[in-house]
Amino acid sequence: MVSARREGDTVIVFIPGWMSESDELRWVDEMVRRLERSEARRRSPARKGDEALRRRGKELSRNYLDGLADPASVRWVPPMRTRWASCTPVDGTIRISERLRDAPGWVVDYVLVHELTHLLEPGHDARFWAWVHRYPRAERAMGYLEGLAAAAGLGLTSIDGEEFEPDPVG
Repeated sequence: MVSARREGDTVIVFIPGWMSESDELRWVDEMVRRLERSEARRRSPARKGDEALRRRGKELSRNYLDGLADPASVRWVPPMRTRWASCTPVDGTIRISERLRDAPGWVVDYVLVHELTHLLEPGHDARFWAWVHRYPRAERAMGYLEGLAAAAGLGLTSIDGEEFEPDPVG
């Protein structure tokens, strides 16, 4: 009868032609809620803890970085002031902000791929981005993070009145 699916960033809701406009509006709201709940259940298992995050990082390295990125540690850290995540290539440590713990799994995966790539290419040069863009949802995840940073910064200031800045990926 009524169904929904996501195509890119758009939710498509299929509704029978005989429904009234008020029924259509009610069903669109309901189906968007259902789809979002379903997507939330499919979030990355990496959000459960540091060990799960490390395992997911190793899996992503195998899938998108030819297994070349082998971090010494990957862990969740308290929210960072200016970034979503960071990597120290010298010692192979990756830190992911807990602000992302409830983000969709594909966004956390992008952040992991981004940070893992720093183990191969420390800067943000063309080689770095060539590796990162092997992850198929890289562009979409970057857009999601930009929107999340913008939404979090709407009218918000810190205690001392300083404006919040968007949190770029490491």
